Amino acid sequence: MNPVTTARAERTRRVLDEARGVRAMVWIIAIMLFLTVLGAALGLATRNAAHTLEGQLVGRATVQVVASDPARQKAEAARALSTLRALPEVRRAVPVDPEELAALLRPWLGDDSADPDLPVPAMIDLELASETAAALPRVRTALTRVAPAARVDAQEAWMAPVADFLDLVVLIALVLVILLATATAAVVVLAARAGLDAHRHTIEVMHMLGSTDVQVARLFQRRIARDAGVGAAIGSLAAIAMLLLVSAQAAELGSQLLGQASLGASGWAALALLPIAFVLLAALAARFTITRALESVL
Repeated sequence: MNPVTTARAERTRRVLDEARGVRAMVWIIAIMLFLTVLGAALGLATRNAAHTLEGQLVGRATVQVVASDPARQKAEAARALSTLRALPEVRRAVPVDPEELAALLRPWLGDDSADPDLPVPAMIDLELASETAAALPRVRTALTRVAPAARVDAQEAWMAPVADFLDLVVLIALVLVILLATATAAVVVLAARAGLDAHRHTIEVMHMLGSTDVQVARLFQRRIARDAGVGAAIGSLAAIAMLLLVSAQAAELGSQLLGQASLGASGWAALALLPIAFVLLAALAARFTITRALESVL
């Protein structure tokens, strides 16, 4: 390129960019990216947890045998287990260890959970061979004949409120990301208009010297894209550091549900694309705003 042309282009950029260094918009974009990455991570992790939970519960059921007479309860539980293992609709039927059941009840009942006089139902963990809607009714019908005190509960049914709540969290996270992206675009539009007003006389001189609207818009676009890139890097790195800290804390808790709420490779890849998407959004919003304003005003 001609050295004179290069020097002229550099002077033009300096004329339209006298506020060199860190701008307020850099920190605004950084805050927007920080909140967006956290919101997107919440939605992705919750979606993964919901999918894992649904996969674990589909085709699973619990059989409870409750009777006032312990001998009758034990006999019906044995007949129920034998019947279930003979049904073609059942892939696996395993009785729940009474000691394990007492351990599960101990946080609510204390030491009384091990009291032999406490009426605790006999339970059987059930895995269906088929996930069709007709499989569970056939199992219930077969159990009614041999164990009238038996009750079959589909795990998917009683965990449905939890799944609905997780779906709601995913929806809220999606709405949050959309709102933050919209707010970021609005900030860029306001910054572009403010820059245009601040440099109106300079732009008029540039037009008289032969510069086109596209060339002027490109200069603004480059400046705003640079600011957005710096802000996106700051915000996204801060958010990733926060996510790593939260992930480490969650791992120490040992919660099964929190362990399922991981991002995975696809989730981290999606978060890595967010800063790039925001920079592109800022550049396009700036170019559109400046071009429209120059066409209507100058």
